[in-house]
Amino acid sequence: MTGAPPLRAIQQLQLGTVCGTATAARRTLALVVEAGFQGIELNGFMIRPTPPLVRALTRAAGMPVGRGGRLDWATLVGESGLTVVGLHEDLGAIERDAGAVVREAARYGTGRVVVPGMYRFAWTDPDAVAALARRLDAAGERLADAGLRLLFHNHNAELRRLPSGRTAYAELVARTDPARVGFEFDAYWPAAVGADPRALLRGLGERVELLHVTDRGTRARGVSLTPIDRADAVELGDGTMDLVGLLADARHAGVAAVICETHRNWVDRSPIASLQRSARFLRAHLPDRQDAA
Repeated sequence: MTGAPPLRAIQQLQLGTVCGTATAARRTLALVVEAGFQGIELNGFMIRPTPPLVRALTRAAGMPVGRGGRLDWATLVGESGLTVVGLHEDLGAIERDAGAVVREAARYGTGRVVVPGMYRFAWTDPDAVAALARRLDAAGERLADAGLRLLFHNHNAELRRLPSGRTAYAELVARTDPARVGFEFDAYWPAAVGADPRALLRGLGERVELLHVTDRGTRARGVSLTPIDRADAVELGDGTMDLVGLLADARHAGVAAVICETHRNWVDRSPIASLQRSARFLRAHLPDRQDAA
C-alpha cells in the first residue's frame, strides 16, 4: 500500500560553502525552506569543527564542507523550522562513545543515526564484511536502547563482488539484524557503476528508511566533439535516472524522507540555484502530506 509522502529534505553537505557564518547560514536555511524543503540531514563532521582529513577528502571529491563547523547548528536549524531527519556519524565514534552520539541526536531532535559508509574498507573480503555486520548490529543495539535507529548509507564500493559471487552489499543486508540496522539508500552511486537502483531499493523492503537522490546526466548542448558525453551529478529531473519510479518505490516502502544532495557540478555553480531547481522537481512528485491526505 502506498504510504504518506516522505518529507522533502536537503543534505547539509550541499550547503557547506554557503554557511560559513551564522548570518550566511540563516539566510541559506531560509532559502531552503522557501524552496519547499521540510527537513535537513546533518553531518557530525559539519556541526563540529571539521577534522583536516575529512576536509581534504571531501574537497578532493568535489564536496567541500566549508567552515561552518563552529556555528550553533542546533539553534540555526531550530530557528529555520526544518526537521532533522537524520544525523551522519562515523561508526567508530558510535563505538567509542555511544552516549555522546545519543546526546547529540537528542539535541537535534532526531531519532536516526546514519553510518555514512566506511573509509579504507576491503569490500571483497568476506570476513571483513561479516565483521562489519557484527559491528553494525552491536552499535544498532546500543542506540536502540536509547530509542535511536541506526542506518547504513551506501556508496558504490559495496557493490563489489565477494568470492561467492554475491555483492558485499547483499551480504551486509543479509547478515545484519533488521531490528538493529536499517538503511539509508543512496540511488546515485549504484547508478554510477551500472547497477539498477530501483531493484536495490525494492530489495531492501521496509528496511529502507531514508532515500538519497541525485540525478545523473550531462548538460552538454550543441555539437559533440565525439559520441561520448561525460556523466556527472545534475539537478533532479535534469538527468537520466528514473527518479519518478524511485520516489514511487520509496513512498511504497514507507520511507520517512527523501534527501536531495547534488554534491558538485551545480547549475550556475551555485548550490542554492541547484537546490531550488531540484526542489521544483520534488514538489511536483512529493506533495505535502496534508495535500496528499
